[in-house]
Amino acid sequence: MNAAPADQIRLLDVQSLDVRLQQLAHRRKSLPEHAEIESLTKDLTQLRDLLVAAQTEESDTAREQTKAEQDVDQVRQRAARDQQRLDSGAVTSPKDLENLQKEIVSLAKRQGDLEDVVLEVMERREAAQERVAELTERVGSVQAKIDDANSRRDAACQEIDGEAATVAKDREVIAGSVPADLLKLYDKLRGQQGGIGAAKLYQRTCQGCRQELSITDVNEIRKAASDTVVRCENCGRILVRTSESGL
Repeated sequence: MNAAPADQIRLLDVQSLDVRLQQLAHRRKSLPEHAEIESLTKDLTQLRDLLVAAQTEESDTAREQTKAEQDVDQVRQRAARDQQRLDSGAVTSPKDLENLQKEIVSLAKRQGDLEDVVLEVMERREAAQERVAELTERVGSVQAKIDDANSRRDAACQEIDGEAATVAKDREVIAGSVPADLLKLYDKLRGQQGGIGAAKLYQRTCQGCRQELSITDVNEIRKAASDTVVRCENCGRILVRTSESGL
């Protein structure tokens, strides 16, 4: 393949821009905000699970408290009715009076026991409410950190994307001036060689694989016409000759 020396030099410009695009893509992918957001999102998921559990516990204890208070009210009402019967004098039988008095005493004890239950449930509910409040605050704090990290990431991505767009446009202009067959070979090699399809020959060393050429290879390149597209025998990349090639 033949190409004017100036076209081969421009190929190095295309390569330089492609390297810059690779660097920008790597920088975008490796932004610290990505790992920060991922870690914070995991924390947020765990906190939300804990919050749901705490809210469920608070809801359960609320129903338990309501039930316990209803039990106390029923016993209180029954005791009040018994006391009213006792005070009314409607019960005259000594045995019935004795039974009624015993029931009032029993109801009083039952009421006391149920009120203790209510207090115990209220304490558990209060603890659950405090846990809900604490976790709600923590969820909000972590979400705020995620929002901040997202904003910083988006700003960084916007900056990188802007530079990448400029580089891509420059690359398009320069690549448009390179012969199509040379550019096609370059793109093919770039895909095979980790993004480097063309390299400068500097002081008899390929800047693509960093290997010094043998005397035989140097002599062959020295004999080649200036418009001959030469390749590195070690890595196969296009070798671009300049005044610094050491030939």
